[in-house]
Amino acid sequence: MPRDKVVATAAQALADVRDGASFAVGGFGLSGIPNVLIRALYDTGVRDLGVVSNNCGVDGGGLGVLLAAGRIARVTASYIGDNKEFARQYLAGELEVELTPQGSLAERLRAGGAGIPAFYAPAGVGTPIAEGGLPLRHHPDGSIALASPPKEVREFDGRPYVLEHGIRTDFALVRAAKGDRHGNLVFHKAARNFNPLAAMAGRVTIAEVEELTELDPDEVHLPGVFVRRVLVLTPEQAADKSIERRTTSAPPAQGTVTE
Repeated sequence: MPRDKVVATAAQALADVRDGASFAVGGFGLSGIPNVLIRALYDTGVRDLGVVSNNCGVDGGGLGVLLAAGRIARVTASYIGDNKEFARQYLAGELEVELTPQGSLAERLRAGGAGIPAFYAPAGVGTPIAEGGLPLRHHPDGSIALASPPKEVREFDGRPYVLEHGIRTDFALVRAAKGDRHGNLVFHKAARNFNPLAAMAGRVTIAEVEELTELDPDEVHLPGVFVRRVLVLTPEQAADKSIERRTTSAPPAQGTVTE
């Protein structure tokens, strides 16, 4: 019988985190982000963190809380998005940033969790992703302090591919809609995009779950072998879900005719 992985508090789940630790963090925009664990990580006071995530939250939300406090030293992500503080720190030379094509980032996380050290992908061929020179860190005056190195490119069946390395991190923080005491997880809709992959990449994966229940093996999205600790959210915590944008465009002016 697998052991019970439920922990009593977020603080207990993060008790062994130290300065300089690396984290894979699930979520897609603000969908499925492990907010409770991120806040608890902030409360630990740890610094110089390395973060791998699809993005780095928004100003005042998600990983943006750690970013604004100056706790993050390096980010691997697919885009900066609407996070003004993320952009400011990157351009001011306060933060090292590795931008990676979204599909390549997803596969790098999955590969790391599956024990695959590297693979070839088509995304990035003919761009600074493959050729090098992408700014990883700037000087305060905006000039490039550290640039990405060129990556190996090989041809398969007449098409070039870029060598990408799998990602492993010290910890992973994820959020699931449902979980059981053994760490088996089920994700809801867009939260399934990056949470399972981030969970696979972490050496110590901590999952916050909205509902603790018994699961049918056929409904499990991520098996418990990848999960070390399970934190059960309160109903209030489970219901607290942010929305990145409530509207996508301004409403038409009164009297305007639209087709």
